[in-house]
Amino acid sequence: MKCINQYIAAAVAACAVFLLFSCSTPASPSPEPVAPDGGKMRLEFDNVVGDKNLVLNSVTYKNASNEDFVVTKFNYFISNIKLTKSDGSVFTMPQDSSYFLIKEDSKSSQFVTLNNVPFGDYTAAEFMVGVDSLRNTAPIEKRFGVLDPSGSPMDDGMYWAWNSGYIFVKLEGTSSKGNPVNGKFYYHIGLFGGYNERTVNNTRVVRMNFGELKASVTSGKAPEVHFLVDVLKVFDGPAANITIAGYNSIMGGQPEKSQQIADNYVNMFTLDHIH
Repeated sequence: MKCINQYIAAAVAACAVFLLFSCSTPASPSPEPVAPDGGKMRLEFDNVVGDKNLVLNSVTYKNASNEDFVVTKFNYFISNIKLTKSDGSVFTMPQDSSYFLIKEDSKSSQFVTLNNVPFGDYTAAEFMVGVDSLRNTAPIEKRFGVLDPSGSPMDDGMYWAWNSGYIFVKLEGTSSKGNPVNGKFYYHIGLFGGYNERTVNNTRVVRMNFGELKASVTSGKAPEVHFLVDVLKVFDGPAANITIAGYNSIMGGQPEKSQQIADNYVNMFTLDHIH
């Protein structure tokens, strides 16, 4: 009888354990992953000289005035990017994510990746050449990344410390028509309208319609919009024909000429293709 009672007690205990585990609250299912609100788009800025690829330091080109020149540096700021959808709505990149320094001597800088772009078909783009007055005059802590005056802009000579302003476009090179002493020419174009006193404003806005093309941003597709950027347009455009012989150095102290170059360089961007 004692063995039977022990067997019954063991069976009851086993059932209790089974019931305890079988009646326990099941684990909550893992939450479904949140779908992203947007995707990516990449802008490529491909620097050229007319119908030729831009090569620094070694290839001789000719401008509209038939002046020979070799490019040793070509840098420019792109900012304040806006994208237009096929339905007419406009997506504006957040300010803190909308400043890029394009440099011919840095291939990676020529590819601008835009994140969190709302899904949809885009048919136009707009961007500023230069750095707007609000960011030029913002506290240092709000100017980071390519705008940090102690970092990349200073290292690449894209910031006038004496004027607390950015150089928007920098074109440097050598030419037989350049400086009589060393053959060099320098075009450093900045000025955003003035901080303490009024100056010219050489920021320019490029508006690029894609025509029959479109850049479709989807969860599985990140389109690349390929722009050609023609150095020849710095010299020759609707505003003026700039000769190296006449002006081998144009900087902040020549506001009229710097304006003419700004009116020229706004036309140096063309859409090549989208893929």
